[in-house]
Amino acid sequence: MKIVFMGTSEFAVPALKMLYENHEVLLVVTQPDKFVGRKKELLFSPVKIYANYVGLKIVQPEKLSIIEADIIALKPDYIITAAYGQMLSKNLLDNVKSINIHGSLLPKFRGASPIQHALFAGLKETGITIMFMDYKMDTGPIIKQRKVEIYHDDNYKKLMLRMSFVGADLLKEVLSENITSIPQIDSEATYAKILTRADEFIDFNLTTKEIINKIKGLSPNIGGYNIINNNQIKFYDAKQSDIINNKVLPGTILCLDKNFIIKTKDSSIEILELQVSGKKKMFAKDFLNGQNIVKENDIFKKEV
Repeated sequence: MKIVFMGTSEFAVPALKMLYENHEVLLVVTQPDKFVGRKKELLFSPVKIYANYVGLKIVQPEKLSIIEADIIALKPDYIITAAYGQMLSKNLLDNVKSINIHGSLLPKFRGASPIQHALFAGLKETGITIMFMDYKMDTGPIIKQRKVEIYHDDNYKKLMLRMSFVGADLLKEVLSENITSIPQIDSEATYAKILTRADEFIDFNLTTKEIINKIKGLSPNIGGYNIINNNQIKFYDAKQSDIINNKVLPGTILCLDKNFIIKTKDSSIEILELQVSGKKKMFAKDFLNGQNIVKENDIFKKEV
């Protein structure tokens, strides 16, 4: 089959690799390069890196409308999208059949961050949906789905990478079959909105389980954060602690000896990996060795 592929993040790479090995990829569309970090280094998307490696033609429009007519003129059998980052226009969808790989069991978690929200919710399983696209957010007919177990030690990246390979395998099956679909049940829909800075705030007035789930959903790239003594601290890994002290407020530091323990709504949490603003990510045991930023009984912020 002749394919135009649209994708940007790591989640999309296994699907592009499968298409390259089994079909004719006419064009790869990915988001423009970005300057990141203090040194403003130019960062290519994972999809661009792979497409360059195998010699596929790449375009990176700021707006998809710029190349819409060119895509239609290629007369692909399908547009395949996976974590691309832009909506396809009605005109494009009307002219080319379009299939999306979505990281949830639709209609649950329609939207931009389904994998993160599955972890936030503490689910035991999620899944991949292959769907036809229409001109609304993740509302198109379902072609095929496959469940994916969420492991106890999963964070966003671990789960996302595992799901990306499931998505590629499922897409391969779909493209080798007589494709049929069924409509979604809109009344069962839930939503996973794009994450904002406020979503990254770790509120210690939540339960320990809720906080751990949130940290899992934000790690290892973003991390959850809070502020203490005018210092931002990001949290990348944590576990429940056995220390109990119901006489202090949530957010109070209970221990800084060999472990970094913080009071939560219902118990306490041990921070395992963190990053102080302006410094590198480190294990908590290394942070505790000579730090002078916090002390026992200091209290993290209650609100953003």
